Amino acid sequence: MATTLATAADDTAVAAHAARIEHVSKSFAGPAGTQLVLDDITLDVGPGEFVTLLGASGCGKSTLLNLVAGLDRPSSGAITTDGRPALMFQEHALFPWLTAGKNIELALRLRGVPKAERRGKAEELLDLVRLGGAYGKRVHELSGGMRQRVAMARALAQESRLLLMDEPFAALDAITRDVLHDELTRIWRTANEDAPATGGLSVLFVTHNVREAVRLADRVVLLSSRPGRVAREWTVGIPHPRRIEDTAVAELSVEITEELRGEIRRHGQH
Repeated sequence: MATTLATAADDTAVAAHAARIEHVSKSFAGPAGTQLVLDDITLDVGPGEFVTLLGASGCGKSTLLNLVAGLDRPSSGAITTDGRPALMFQEHALFPWLTAGKNIELALRLRGVPKAERRGKAEELLDLVRLGGAYGKRVHELSGGMRQRVAMARALAQESRLLLMDEPFAALDAITRDVLHDELTRIWRTANEDAPATGGLSVLFVTHNVREAVRLADRVVLLSSRPGRVAREWTVGIPHPRRIEDTAVAELSVEITEELRGEIRRHGQH
């Protein structure tokens, strides 16, 4: 039987892992029979670590993220997280009838923050994502990039130690995506500088964009084509700040791209 366990961490201690995925497999029933999507995945995300999950479309990246988030259960294996993760999707998933600030306040309310404190905290989070003054704006008044900033602020409002991000910038134009890469890196690094004693903020980020994966991550994990298995990992030793066009980013991206192409070719032979 599958076991999925989320444990709340002691505020004064650093957990050994922000997330631990142990021998996790996932199957779905379909018209052609049972389909194995993930096969024996074992992966750890350390405290304060930024890990990107990379792979071809359909390899099970989003499925794995949903399992870590607790939105589904593995068919076998175990997942342990340091508290309840926060989740950010490709679509902003903001409530259009609420303002930017009220969308963030909803997350604060669910976390038990008193009503008298919510507006101030929401405005602080909007400042953090460089949207100061946008508290009263409706969703339709915001650009795509601004909506994703609000979604990021709402995720951060949960004060989770683990942020799960499922291709959150994929639908944005290249320039906006580049700016939000900078913002996410700044927020993640600041969180880890400000709270080293508690492990700071860990990120598990799903993408199919190799350069995005290399630009952001401490570690890149490549999943094989279906069924998804951990095919290879790379530690990214490139110092921050990184740019998408940096030579070191480009060189590592080429190496990872060749591995990804190999996985796609192997899948096509079956």
